Amino acid sequence: MIPKNTICLWYVKDAEEAARFYAATFPDSKVTAVRKAPDNFPGGKKGQILTVEFTVVGIPCIGINGGEMFKHSEAFSFQIATDDQAETDRYWNAIVGNGGQESHCGWCKDRWGISWQITPRTLTEAMAKGGAEAQRAFAAMMTMGKIDVAAIDKARKG
Repeated sequence: MIPKNTICLWYVKDAEEAARFYAATFPDSKVTAVRKAPDNFPGGKKGQILTVEFTVVGIPCIGINGGEMFKHSEAFSFQIATDDQAETDRYWNAIVGNGGQESHCGWCKDRWGISWQITPRTLTEAMAKGGAEAQRAFAAMMTMGKIDVAAIDKARKG
């Protein structure tokens, strides 16, 4: 069944490789279809992989091998909620260690240019509380690349 809403991601040429990486890295993720171009298209030829259907943590996506016409930006990111430091480390290290790059405040980019926010639930909970607790957690986060769960918990307590 075709989902009513699907996130469409543009890749230069490696949509299938990216989708298989996401499926191997995140729970409730899988590649569901690989479709070849029925004819030549800008940046590609008949028979090349054109689209890849996949899910990332239950979210339906389609990757298009569209060439170098469009670039990714931080204006779009996947936000992955983590329960502890081990889970935070696992996802961060998988993305960064597979040719990605670190950024700030829990953000990183995979090797295909897609942005990810690896966000421990303790940080989200602190922000939801508001007030001084949110301010302290936010200030701590602003000094980090990968989020340090113990440091956020300490900041929450004051």
